[in-house]
This record gives sequence, structure tokens and C-alpha cells, in this order.
Amino acid sequence: MVTGGIALTLFPFQEQAIIKLIDLTAAPDSKNVIVMKSPTGSGKTVILLGYIDEYLFNARPDTAFVWFCPGSGDLEEQSQDKMRKLLPNRKTQNLFEAMQNGFEAETTTFINWELVRNKNKNLAVRDGERKNLFDRIAEAHRNGIEFIVIIDEEHANDTKKAQDIIDAFSAVHTIRVSATASQNKKCEYFEIDEMDVINAGLITKALYVNEGVKDNAEVSEDYDCLLELADDKRKQIQAQYKKVVPNKTIRPLVLIQFPNGQPETIEAVEEKLADMGYTYENGMVAKWMADEKVNLSDNFTANDGIPVFLLMKQAISTGWDCPRAKILVKLREGMSENFEVQTIGRIRRMPEAKHYEDDLLDFCFVYTFDEKYKEGLLSDVDRAYETRRLFLKDKCKTFTLEKQMRDLDYDGLGERDILAMLHQHLVVKYKLGDDKAQNRRILQSNGYIFGDEIINKVLYGEFVRISNLTDKNSLNSENYHTTRRKVNTHKNGLQLLHSIDSIKNIIGISTAKVKVILERLFRKSTKRKFKLVELSTDEFYAFVINNEHKIRSEFREITANVHIQTEFVRNPKTSVFRIPEQDFFKYDPGVKSEIEYLNNAYKDYTSGFATSLVRSTSEMLFEQYCETRDDIEWVYKNGDAGQQYFSIVYVDGIQHQWLFYADYIIMKKDGTVWVIETKGGESHGQDKNIDRQIENKFNAFKDYADKHDLHWGFVRDKDNRLYINNTVFSEDMSADEWKPLEEIF
Repeated sequence: MVTGGIALTLFPFQEQAIIKLIDLTAAPDSKNVIVMKSPTGSGKTVILLGYIDEYLFNARPDTAFVWFCPGSGDLEEQSQDKMRKLLPNRKTQNLFEAMQNGFEAETTTFINWELVRNKNKNLAVRDGERKNLFDRIAEAHRNGIEFIVIIDEEHANDTKKAQDIIDAFSAVHTIRVSATASQNKKCEYFEIDEMDVINAGLITKALYVNEGVKDNAEVSEDYDCLLELADDKRKQIQAQYKKVVPNKTIRPLVLIQFPNGQPETIEAVEEKLADMGYTYENGMVAKWMADEKVNLSDNFTANDGIPVFLLMKQAISTGWDCPRAKILVKLREGMSENFEVQTIGRIRRMPEAKHYEDDLLDFCFVYTFDEKYKEGLLSDVDRAYETRRLFLKDKCKTFTLEKQMRDLDYDGLGERDILAMLHQHLVVKYKLGDDKAQNRRILQSNGYIFGDEIINKVLYGEFVRISNLTDKNSLNSENYHTTRRKVNTHKNGLQLLHSIDSIKNIIGISTAKVKVILERLFRKSTKRKFKLVELSTDEFYAFVINNEHKIRSEFREITANVHIQTEFVRNPKTSVFRIPEQDFFKYDPGVKSEIEYLNNAYKDYTSGFATSLVRSTSEMLFEQYCETRDDIEWVYKNGDAGQQYFSIVYVDGIQHQWLFYADYIIMKKDGTVWVIETKGGESHGQDKNIDRQIENKFNAFKDYADKHDLHWGFVRDKDNRLYINNTVFSEDMSADEWKPLEEIF
């Protein structure tokens, strides 16, 4: 294809993508934001370069392009170097050159996000002798320059922090590109078919997950098993390369990912690799961590690069190309780590951009015992909402209200009391008795897992499209294998602590205390009181790890028990609450027939801040209702968490204190103050409320309102109508306590 008079070698799908971008940016009725979903390995940089060249040649020569890249991997330098090589007649510059020379027509400025949004590196937007970034942008606008902004790897950019930079360019079009973008009604959207990229030979034909892991297999510790499987596969691929391309050296690379890698796990992996004959010293192992880089030579990504194992974290999941990478080992630090498509993309490229018609060489391989998979990281465009800053109206600035805070010296019930409550809960719920063996059978019949093996479900099989990994409709029982491994108290200690940490978050006591409670209930010991089941040490480890989610649920049930709000709650620590003079709100850019909500406490607050995209049904209906009232001076929407917001203390069923943030404060024109909490209502006879602490919050709220002589209420929706309760709590909305909102408020 010839773009702008310069020949670029392109595949048909790349040519079509360039034409699509040209059509969308040239059409007068096209939406401002264009999203291109481009699979990793599809050559998105070449596509964007071809588009820039074609646009400047045929369309608007008074246009300047600004190309934002994520900070990791020096992607902006890679992209700029590629443009210089492929389009030597086009002018490029980096941010600092733009600061000196400004933004001229037909230039492309490559900017690392970290330089404009990171406080420690943000030299570009500080006042100084040189004109700062905003001055240069304004200067370009005065000179008649139009901007087109390209956001590369758009999923990686926190556009909330950088939105003021993007807005300053007032771009005629913003082009967002990512392998994980999703369709959005506010944007023009198109995607490059993954099959076109596969058929071009640029990426592997398929991905194989956990090849060699048999169903119901007994495995050793995660990293032992996975590293051995990966190394066996690496050796097979290496040998096959020598047969198929004997005149070239292609050395396959294994990526070992630690998403939340703790030093102990990294050290254990390093020891295992050393036992297998791979060390930093002999050059076979490299490391790329935020604070440490080892054996990353200039030719590391070359096909004949030396290291065969790379220890990494998620930091290099974007903006890094190494076509010889063929195998990914994803190590699990906990039971709920995520397996991300962006990282998979690192092993999908073909080393010579062609298939060899050999499955061993044309496939890539993943080894992981993670149970959860997700498609990339969410970005603002994926969420479909924006975040906007609003400023408080003057008439609201003098309002104050007493807010409550937790007393850090107040501990609630002690460990023994919680133990007794959980014991009683389990005895009553499952009809347990003194016979420990019988109790075990009863719990097992109710879904509890016993034994000395840790049991996992792991993904297994061949996948052509990456999206099939995350599409529940594409997966079935055949895509999962069960693995079992004997407990090793030394190696599984971190996993046990992770499970206990997850449980402790429900009840707000220390990990050590939760562990003691569980041991008193389930582990063999000399203390017999409260003992339900007697498990050996190995069985106890397996029991807690395998049943983490069920144990969490049991704790949730006892904390949800209604507790009389104690004297502490009636006399907690307090401070003065003032409405923040500025705050950030989620905004729906797709709102129709937008109107200003004049009763809101903030200037320029509109119906776009109260649609179903950013508000619950009850919140949306309540704000609409308030806007119809002529007796309201202002309505303030409280935040969900944070010291700057209005809070009330409540205690749960085990007397632990928590903060509750009521949704709305309303000032009526007669000076009456109302505080309203909205909750999920009922729909088609089904309860939509998901807050198990609703009754404890209700009682604490009632005590607070009585003490401060405030009007208050819980508001819920039913059949698109709002009801309020401020007397006696009832979960059933058909009860007399729930009155139509207009009768009370």
C-alpha cells in the first residue's frame, strides 16, 4: 500500500483498518472518540503510522498528531523510532521538543503518560522559564492547528488523572487503541478480527492452557509442577526450531509472572530454577521487576537472545514485544488472582511473523493454576462513564453537621465471644452435636470439603480466540480439570494466611485471632470446648483453604445479626462535617435530553450525573423526585468512603464498629434538615437489597437522628415508586412501616 507517497508493506486487514480510520475521521457526522480494538500482534503501530501518513497526505495538512503511550517499556520511544524508520519524511518529536518548539502542523508528538500525570515526573506542566504544556497547546490553537489525539494501549491509561490534559488539546478526534477495548455507544467502534491476524501468520494459531495436566491429577506445589511442565515444553520447542529452521537460532523464552509476587515466592522460584540448572549467573534467567532488572541486555528480545526464563510482574504486560516468548507461567499468590489477556499477548507473536505449519511451533502455551480469568483492565471508555469535577454553591458552604468516627480503642467483642457465637451459629444451622465424626459427615453433606489435599479447578484445553478464555458461554466442564496436591505446611503457609486474611475482612479482627478461632473449632488440640471437628494440621490447612468462601459466608451471617446499638454508638467520637467545596462525580456522556438539577448543592450538576449508568434505581428516582419539589433549598450527594464525607458509626452482630455513609443530606427552605439513605428495593417480588447490615445501619441511623433532632429515613424503590421507612425496620416492603415517600418527605 502507498500512503502519502511512501510504500508500506501491509496485510489486507491492516489496509482495511487504515481506510476505516480515514473514513471515520473524515466523516462530518462521526463521533469524536474512535475506538479500535486491535489484537496484540496485529501491528497496530504500523496501522496508526499508515493512517497518520494517509491523513496528512490527503486530508488536513494543518493537523498535528499527539500520540500518548503508557509509561512502562519506553513504548513512546519504540513508536517514535518506528515512525522515523518507516516514515522518514514525516516530522516527529517528543514532549520536551514540543515544549521548546511548540506543536507545528504535520508533526507527531510522542508523549509518555508518566511525564504529564505523575507528580514526581510532571516537569512538563510546571511553570518555568519555558512555556508549559498548556501554553504550547493554546499557542497551537491560535495558529490554527487542529489536533488528533491517539491513546495507545488505552486500557492502561488512567484517563481520570489525565483528562485535563486530553481536554486541553480539544482534539477534533481522539483515537483509542487497545487489545481489550469494548464497544461503547458514545464512540465510533471497530475491531480487527483476530482470525485475520492469525491467518496472516503474525500470531499463533491457538493457545494451549495447562497441557499435560491430567484431570483429577495429584500435583506438587504450584511452582514446582508448573516450572517443570514449562521447561519440558520449552525444550521440545527448542529442538523443533533446530529441525525446522536449522540455519537460524530461535531460543524460546518462558515468562514467569508474579502478579502480587512476595519475596518468599520469588526466592522459592529462583531456588527451583537453580535446581533445574538455570541461574542469573549462567545467564539463563533474567528479571524485570519495578525495583530490579537483571540480564536484560539490548538483544534480550532478539530471537537468539540468551536468557530462557524471565521473572516479571504485570508492569511489562503492555508496550513490550518479544516474539521469541512462547510460554507463560502464571503463578498464583492467592485464590483469586486474575489471568489477563494483555499478558497472554506477550506470547502470541510469531518470531518470524509466519506460521511453520507445525503445532508445536505455531501454538503458544500457558501454565497456571489460577481459577479466575478476565479480559484485561477496565478503562474509562470501557466503563462508558467519565469523571468530572464540580464546585459547591456558595449557599452550601456554611452548612455543618456532626459526623461520627470509629474509636480505635474500642475493640468490640473479644476473640472468645466471637468463637462462642460462631460455634453456636454452626451448631444451630447444621444441627451439630458432640460426635465429631458425625459432625464431619454433616458438614461434608452441606458442601464442606475435608481431607489433606488442596483442590483446585484449573482451565484446560486449546483456544483459538483469546476471548474464549473469558466467555462463560464458551466454557464448559470439559474446559476444567481438577487438581489435587497434598498439603505442605511450609509451602502452603502463605496460601493459608491469604485465606484467613480474606475471612478476617468480614469481621474486622486480626489474622492471628481468626486463626485461633478456626483452630479451636476444627483443629486437634488439648482444648476440647467448642470443638466441632478434630482435624490434623495438614487437614486443617486444606480445610481452611478449600472452604474459604463458605467460612466467609458463615461469618457474614453472624455479623448480620441485629445488635442493639450500644452506649458506645450513642456516644462515639465526633467531628464537624462540611460539604466539600469541590468533588468528583461520575458522568454519563450518553445522557439524553440533559437538564440541570437546580436543587443540587453543586454548580452544573445535571441529569447526566444521575442516570442508570452511574446511579442505582433508588438514587436516580430520588434525585428526580427532589428536582420536582419547590420546597428544597439544596440536595447533597454524600460520598461512599473517606474522611471528607458524612459518616455514622454502627456496630454489627459481634459488636465491631463500622462507618456508614448515608447517601443524601437535604436542606429544605424552612431550614429543616433531612438525611436519607437509599437501598435496593423490590422488583418482580424479588428483594434487590444486597446489604446484610441494613438493619444494624437502620438502628444506628435512628439513634443518630433522634440525638440530633434530624429528619431521616431509608428509601427504597418498588414498581418505580419510592417508599420511606423511619420507624421500625422491616425488610418486607409490603409492611405498613414503608410509606410512600411523598407522604413523609
